[in-house]
Amino acid sequence: MYLVDSNILLEILLSQESAEQAKQFLSRIPSENLYLSDFSLHSIGLILLRRGMHSAFTRLVDDLLISGGVRLVRLSVEDMQSVTDRARRFNLDFDDAYQYLAAEKYNLTVVSFDSDFDRTERGRKTPGEVLTDSR
Repeated sequence: MYLVDSNILLEILLSQESAEQAKQFLSRIPSENLYLSDFSLHSIGLILLRRGMHSAFTRLVDDLLISGGVRLVRLSVEDMQSVTDRARRFNLDFDDAYQYLAAEKYNLTVVSFDSDFDRTERGRKTPGEVLTDSR
């Protein structure tokens, strides 16, 4: 079970360097094993709409969440103290601390290109590592 960090989806949507690895990950891992945080969804929406990529955001929501089977996870207001604690303990920005706590709360593995997660107890896997492990 994997929490997909926003940078995985943005690699694809913005045609960045690791887009192919991210595409392979999303196509090979069953969608029922993939989770996305509400924070990632909102962050992606913010970035895409700022770039005028409205239809790309709408397609993403439909393809992944509405018809794709990827599940959305949320943290509550009561969880914000724990987000702050993880940020302090692992020297993370708010977005990474939010992702980390969501993974912890729902017992998920963070899949990300962001090496900041390497400082944490749970760590992270890249899409390529997940694909290698699943063979």
